[in-house]
Amino acid sequence: GGQCGNQIGAKFWEVVCAEHGIDSTGRYQGDNDLQLERVNVYYNEASCGRFVPRAVLMDLEPGTMDSVRSGPYGQIFRPDNFVFGQSGAGNNWAKGHYTEGAELIDSVLDVVRKEAENCDCLQGFQVCHSLGGGTGSGMGTLLISKIREEYPDRMMLTFSVFPSPKVSDTVVEPYNATLSVHQLVENADECMVLDNEALYDICFRTLKLTTPSFGDLNHLISATMSGVTCCLRFPGQLNSDLRKLAVNLIPFPRLHFFMVGFAPLTSRGSQQYRALT
Repeated sequence: GGQCGNQIGAKFWEVVCAEHGIDSTGRYQGDNDLQLERVNVYYNEASCGRFVPRAVLMDLEPGTMDSVRSGPYGQIFRPDNFVFGQSGAGNNWAKGHYTEGAELIDSVLDVVRKEAENCDCLQGFQVCHSLGGGTGSGMGTLLISKIREEYPDRMMLTFSVFPSPKVSDTVVEPYNATLSVHQLVENADECMVLDNEALYDICFRTLKLTTPSFGDLNHLISATMSGVTCCLRFPGQLNSDLRKLAVNLIPFPRLHFFMVGFAPLTSRGSQQYRALT
């Protein structure tokens, strides 16, 4: 949800599509049976053989969604799963959680419910959002608490981008983040903590980029998200679902905030020189 969540989410789906051999129209172009073996974890198969991401995109303004829709993989998403308002949250947590967001949340939940009812065995939910803005933080946590109400025994995994003073967008980020973390402690089962400052440091130090863009940051995030969800999307024994992941990682129920790590690191530009082994 929100600008950050939608941009990261769109990037994540690009990576997942590439890994499963699915092109931008939803057709399978891969060459390995393993790509299809658990493809139904993240995709619904339409009657015409197309794979459609089981994703719901929400925002309180149409801008980011329009750019996702006109992006490289924009046509792969189900059009009904774009849910957006017109007013924006203005980086205000209360607008996302109590006023503007509360007006839109029911139409988001309708789409979520529809997707959930299509599942044979619903494992849980995965939410991408930032905690510094208004929509991702306020409306994102509202969505999480509503889903928790309706599906109390399902797992809730979040990829949450935490604000940091060095890479600050607005002055109210600490407030939005504090209000959100309070919600996440109570209502999420697993939180993957992403931090812009750390990502910038990686871009400067490891990847030697002089002026990293959000595109470079999202490239790192999507690689990490792909790695975290890899054990859900391909056959294997370890951490093969969200609950097993939680059992192995969480010492106490409220301590469920994970730092993600990723190696080896490659920048977007240097990948063409890397030998495939």
